[in-house]
Amino acid sequence: MAKHDAYIANLVDEIVDSYYSDPRTRHIDAGEFANRTAIIEIIHLLRELLFPGYFGKQVLASGTLKFHAGTLLIAIRDKLAEQVRNAIIHRAEDHHVTDKSSDEAARIVRDFLATIPRLRAILATDIQAAFDGDPAAQTTDEIIVSYPGFLAITVYRIAHEFYLLEVPLIPRIMSEYAHAVTGIDIHAGATIDESFFIDHGTGVVIGETTNIGKHVKIYQGTTLGALSTRGGQKLKGIKRHPTLEDDVTVYSGASILGGETIIGKGVVISSNVFITQSVPPRTRVTVKNPELQYRDHKPQEFKQALPLDWSI
Repeated sequence: MAKHDAYIANLVDEIVDSYYSDPRTRHIDAGEFANRTAIIEIIHLLRELLFPGYFGKQVLASGTLKFHAGTLLIAIRDKLAEQVRNAIIHRAEDHHVTDKSSDEAARIVRDFLATIPRLRAILATDIQAAFDGDPAAQTTDEIIVSYPGFLAITVYRIAHEFYLLEVPLIPRIMSEYAHAVTGIDIHAGATIDESFFIDHGTGVVIGETTNIGKHVKIYQGTTLGALSTRGGQKLKGIKRHPTLEDDVTVYSGASILGGETIIGKGVVISSNVFITQSVPPRTRVTVKNPELQYRDHKPQEFKQALPLDWSI
């Protein structure tokens, strides 16, 4: 037992020494930190506020709607104020709670909550775009409660408001939560106009400085990315990702790269296209079909070539 205790004590010393040797992998003596679990809970509360009757309390009556919205707003306000304050404190050099950080957090939360009516209005256009663009959709209700693309867009639009308010860390936590849940990676810094639809969605990547116009539709596997990130932090603040003007459709597997790349209004990009230069309006971009080769399949010959213990 004594030997075991000595082993543990020595190992604890080694681990703690490693904490102090590399500040990049520790959060010590630095105050509270924005809590990922709490931020995810806030996302769920915001979806309940944005789409009454679909999430959380689903049996709502008109007579109690104001009470329901007010209760949600208070809960969201209080939880957000704490997380925004923690994010601000973490960004500060001294990591200390001050009246200034609390006041700044309260202002940011007020400014964000004031965007709720506008967020609802633009999300309604995204819902309609999904319904109009997907013949498999039975109702708009189905889109709200089940479409991963719409979930990713909802979280993006929330995170984008915090990004514009220059809140540290929280927009990224929100975006990566949606990424983990849906497989769709939309940076909170991207600028996306109304009536945006992501169909299927898995593998979609939209970079930080992307600009997307109205009525744009993209399919799974699309990348709106940078030509190169070799410069690392030196590229911060530089437009690295493409611009898609209104009414653009991008089919699955396409890659559109570069901050100077502009896809003009009404352009259709076919599947698996790789684009690093601008495309004029009303253009259809396709890849030349590869040559397909067919060989006769003879089941009997194939069966004879199989190992003796493999029966088909």
